[in-house]
Amino acid sequence: MAKSPAVLAPVSAIGASFLATAQIVGGMGVLFGRIVSRAARLDFDYSELIKNMHKMGVKSLPIVVVTALFTGGIMIIQAAPIVERYGAQGLLGWAAGFTTLREIGPLLTALMLSGRVGANNTAELGTMVVTEQIDALRALSIDPISFLIVPRFIAMVITIFLSTIFSDALALFGAAYAGYGVLGVEPQIFYNGLSSGLLDVGDVFHGLAKSVVFGVIMALSSCQFGISTSGGAPGVGRAVNATVVVSAAGMFMLDYLVSFALG
Repeated sequence: MAKSPAVLAPVSAIGASFLATAQIVGGMGVLFGRIVSRAARLDFDYSELIKNMHKMGVKSLPIVVVTALFTGGIMIIQAAPIVERYGAQGLLGWAAGFTTLREIGPLLTALMLSGRVGANNTAELGTMVVTEQIDALRALSIDPISFLIVPRFIAMVITIFLSTIFSDALALFGAAYAGYGVLGVEPQIFYNGLSSGLLDVGDVFHGLAKSVVFGVIMALSSCQFGISTSGGAPGVGRAVNATVVVSAAGMFMLDYLVSFALG
């Protein structure tokens, strides 16, 4: 007896979602292999790398500064009732440093840059695809991966790594003075708690390792959706939306895996 379409519809939807996910992951894996092979041979355009590092890194500093300062302040406001209840002013610096260096700093920085840098990169590449500029490069015997993709990939990974260092410092600065304004904890007490020995270099490297992983997933997703854009201008919009969603979801999943692996 044949099953009705209503019964098969959920199974079909699950199968289609699985195939779409496999296609995205597979495409990103193939692209990553191409990027690594060209980067290993130093086969990429250096001027494009410098231009993209300035566009993605330097021009993102204002949003990184604002996000980091207010992140530090928000952590202090949320921690204030507990600190006052237990009189744990001396541990304020350690608590802010632990959460910022290992988790909040890398993750929020990556999410902010994903919305600005990743989405913009997808829009640029998608526009090049639908206006046939990528095909024009191939017609001129210019490899689009070496000329466009590899410099953008490297620039995004470096940008997130350096922005995370900058963001961590600013978030702790903001937390120190928010602690003084909200709880009356002197900045010197805050910094003493930060350097009391409860934090070590491993906590810093933990967060920086995450920043590199986040940079890789953001760069891969934005480049993959950009160069696989189809359907004209509406397709560019869909590619940008997919980049933001996949980047954010990938960052949270990899955040869990890296946290589990590094402890």
